[in-house]
Amino acid sequence: MSTQESTPRVVLKVSGESLQGQRDSGIDSASLNDIARQIVECRNRGVEIGVVVGGGNLFRGRLASQLGMAEATAHYAGMLATIINGLALQDAIEAAGGEVRTMSALQVRQVSEIFIRRRALRHLEKGRIVLCVGGTGNPYVTTDTAAALRGIELDADQLLMGKHGTDGVYTADPATHPDARRYARLNYREALQQNLGVLMDASALALCEEHSLPIVVFNIETPDAIVSTVIDGPNLEQAGTRVDHGDTLLAG
Repeated sequence: MSTQESTPRVVLKVSGESLQGQRDSGIDSASLNDIARQIVECRNRGVEIGVVVGGGNLFRGRLASQLGMAEATAHYAGMLATIINGLALQDAIEAAGGEVRTMSALQVRQVSEIFIRRRALRHLEKGRIVLCVGGTGNPYVTTDTAAALRGIELDADQLLMGKHGTDGVYTADPATHPDARRYARLNYREALQQNLGVLMDASALALCEEHSLPIVVFNIETPDAIVSTVIDGPNLEQAGTRVDHGDTLLAG
């Protein structure tokens, strides 16, 4: 919970795929600017917001390791990709009128601050948007785990997982199972038991369960999805999935 009881605080995970839009890779300026605009609007409407940035649109460590690169090296390269995305998002947020600080788990002092929890909290309390890049700074750890960790460290009220191309968590892949149903609400333990990888990796989910950090999964491509999810909360009868300690419920 935020230290300022009257001020909600969230951590938003923005995947690299969200930044590439309809491109095969790289950064799509329209998608980048729209995400930045929505983040700034959320802050202007009174929400303290931290953002964890992925890098899959530029470099995938797992794929590189499969092609022969040392796995640890590939993971570090992936962390550098998140820093590139973070700098692009920083610039877009500033262009949209937001005050932002980029904080990296890797030391890249020329372009970002090192992530220090107390400093990040102070930035949030001063109304700044905090971009968290560089993953956790360690190989073999996903940016999903980084998002869970930052959500816990920053005392967020909830962790928002903006997904590319899906509006929540389903009982099966809806692309191959037409009868798949969306969960409106999902219990952490059941999500772990069912190995629902579309949600997040198991270590990240276990972190959220241990620290009772609610997760909201939503389709970041839906128009104004970030603003509506942060400000109004997801309409779980229509889209999205909330993951917490409550009972599992299917939509509809």
